[in-house]
Amino acid sequence: MSKTITVHKFGGSCLRDISDLNRIAEVIQFWPGQSIVVVSALWGTTDRLMRASQEPRYASRLVSDLSRQHLRFAPGLIESDNAHLFNAVLKGIEQALEELSRSPNDWRSTNRLLAAGERLSALVVAHHLQEFGILAHPVGAEDIGLKLKGINRAPIVDIDASMDELDRTALHDTPVITGWFGEGSDGELALLGRGGSDHTATSIAHLVDANKVILWKDVEGVLPLNPRWGIQSKPIPYLGYGEAVELARLDTPVLHPATVEPLRSIGIPLEIRDLRGVHKERASSIIGPDLHQTRKVKAIGCLPSIARMSVRSPSLEVQSEKLGRVLIEFADKNIPCWDLDSTPGHISWIVSQHDLVIATSIVTKHFTAPKISEFGVMFSLVGNKLPDDSELLLTNQLKELLEVEVLSVTVHAIRLISKSKDVHSMLEILAKHLQLAIEA
Repeated sequence: MSKTITVHKFGGSCLRDISDLNRIAEVIQFWPGQSIVVVSALWGTTDRLMRASQEPRYASRLVSDLSRQHLRFAPGLIESDNAHLFNAVLKGIEQALEELSRSPNDWRSTNRLLAAGERLSALVVAHHLQEFGILAHPVGAEDIGLKLKGINRAPIVDIDASMDELDRTALHDTPVITGWFGEGSDGELALLGRGGSDHTATSIAHLVDANKVILWKDVEGVLPLNPRWGIQSKPIPYLGYGEAVELARLDTPVLHPATVEPLRSIGIPLEIRDLRGVHKERASSIIGPDLHQTRKVKAIGCLPSIARMSVRSPSLEVQSEKLGRVLIEFADKNIPCWDLDSTPGHISWIVSQHDLVIATSIVTKHFTAPKISEFGVMFSLVGNKLPDDSELLLTNQLKELLEVEVLSVTVHAIRLISKSKDVHSMLEILAKHLQLAIEA
């Protein structure tokens, strides 16, 4: 019987001080089967590197500061077998800063600089695990053939290309792999976007056919309501992949949509665990296949300040072609289209208000200037196989009280929009009605 494989991802919020490293070592030391570790940079390191990339002439102390910071976490690293790698990363930071001082727009130097945070973190974490008797070793994601789909900044890992190129011989014992970057489609170093290290972890899990992925966080799990609204709620015990993607797209700070996608096709479960609760037997939140459970709302996603753009198209023959061009240009400008309604002679799009100026200019290029209607908020009532009739969830009286209209009904969500800007009060009413909030 083959051994189980667990991919553990530790983000910057779990890499703040020595006590965090001790908890990580405790997790890995006693976890059954093989552990593969994916790490972000130490807390605050990426922000410092980002500032240095924008003002490289004023970053003279950065290398010495980073050296001291990381050696505080792993004081024996400088005398270890990986000392030459540690010094090479520091030297690479110096070189990248020199190149950026001469060519501020050199994205290759910027990427090499920003990736140094994960390289240093992998060295520190691997060294600390070694001190606990764990056979750990640092691994660069691009060095083992992790390919990304894109150049410079890539949206996702190229699973097919990575499956062909992955050096599995480097994944013996307990590899500590750098998150957030890999080799772009041009052969150069490329960075992933927000949530990139989590996406690295789930992609690695897909590539090695892991039994599960655990994202270790500084929060209990995925909450049904974003904590920023000040409404208390308990972690969701189980979310299907589709439910998790819908919630991640709109609201949750714990997950990014790209995190879930590599797991869906092969059914690998994803757990969210709090590093401060390492002794808990069960994860607070588990994400897996979309089960046909009770048809109830599990969470409310919330996107304030949206707008509807509407146009009429007199020529049905060219409507589809022009619509396709608009959507391509939206994607090129990273403008999410939250809803699309296309009927013969009429099209409407829902976009965020902060994207409205660029979105309007794109639509106007292909159609006439759109009619704009602004809304205070879009809610997404997230659940699996929700009733087609929203009246089973929200009465007409409640919809009138909240001033909401149903925007769309999908397999995983009912989306509502409202002109009202009093998002907090509306969310309180919804959460109480749907029994998602903890009673004070």
